[in-house]
Amino acid sequence: MADENKITPRRVLIVVENLPVPLDRRVWLEATTLVAHGYQVSVICPTGRGWTAPYEEIEGVHIYRYPEPHEAHSGALAYAREYGAALWHMFRLAKVVRRERGFDVIQGCNPPDLIFLLAWRYRRAGVRYLFDHHDVSPELFVAKFGRRGVFYRMMLWWERMSFAAAAVSIATNASFRRIAVTRGAMAEADVFTVRSAPKVEKFEIRPPDPAYRKGAKTVLGYVGVIGQQEGMDLLVAAVDILVRELGHSDLRAVIVGFGPHLPEVERDVAARGLQDHFTFTGALYGEDLLAALNSCDIGVSPDPKNAMNDISTMNKVMEYMTLEKPVVQFDLTEGRASAGEASLYAAANDPADFAAKIDWLITHPDDAKRMGKIGRARVFEALSWEHSVPNLLAAYERIFTTTV
Repeated sequence: MADENKITPRRVLIVVENLPVPLDRRVWLEATTLVAHGYQVSVICPTGRGWTAPYEEIEGVHIYRYPEPHEAHSGALAYAREYGAALWHMFRLAKVVRRERGFDVIQGCNPPDLIFLLAWRYRRAGVRYLFDHHDVSPELFVAKFGRRGVFYRMMLWWERMSFAAAAVSIATNASFRRIAVTRGAMAEADVFTVRSAPKVEKFEIRPPDPAYRKGAKTVLGYVGVIGQQEGMDLLVAAVDILVRELGHSDLRAVIVGFGPHLPEVERDVAARGLQDHFTFTGALYGEDLLAALNSCDIGVSPDPKNAMNDISTMNKVMEYMTLEKPVVQFDLTEGRASAGEASLYAAANDPADFAAKIDWLITHPDDAKRMGKIGRARVFEALSWEHSVPNLLAAYERIFTTTV
């Protein structure tokens, strides 16, 4: 009798290509939140960054990993190989998950905007598709390669197919929501805003670590991917101006992260003779990441103004704010939406103005401290992950109660 009355849990399969789980912080928060609310959650993702087990269960999330594909940096053939290999493994592992655990909803996390193909495969079996819109892939293509043409139009089509396949989509901010409704032609009632945001209890304010500061009076902090579209060249140029023109010889920048552009950034630093002003830590996680960020005075987000960055929410900005760090960034629409008065905004893609904004914070420490407190309060009051949980659960309630 007990078995007859047992409630079958709602079963979800989350599929992500660009980072392993639990390293992908947004996906991990989504997965663990669903588990905490009674869902059965499986994840398909690549290996990488120390996460090598082909299968493991962590905090109730069942993670199936495939061999990390070679990351494409340029060229249509390179991207075809990366995404083709990833899709093959996604289809292969979906069969395994279907047999071992089952799933009623596939949550596809882009890029690439091709996971709708997996959704099509299982649609006849009554499986619904939820599109988790992480990146605006057409704009990302333009930011990387500076051109449009046939591949740009192809990405627009893939994006449109992703929305068309989805019964529900979730957007990271208001700008992405507008894309879902306009370019994606989704009904407003089927689009839910689930912001990428820190889980505040993980970001505890602590004393700085002298090992990161290395005796510097002022330490800038950067955390994130180091790719060609993240504006690291602009940050290096700004530090050069701060050191050589504005007299901040006791300044250091701590760069936390990894990515394909890192060797070029290191060469730029060396060519300018700035090695004593930069620390490259590589990827840091958990306690190590917290120690590095707590050792910084100012959080920097040098992402240049372009069609992609202007409408993207930068996780690093939210993390700086949570740790009471004033922020300097370029004047981006969603950057302002996130930080408000907790940040100074430099003129678009101007390293001299970026340096000037950092200089102002250094020379106005009381104002910088006030901005840091504004940022932390802003996160706790409106922007932390806990504020996104109701929308995530509402999105899933809608997809599970909508007629197939």
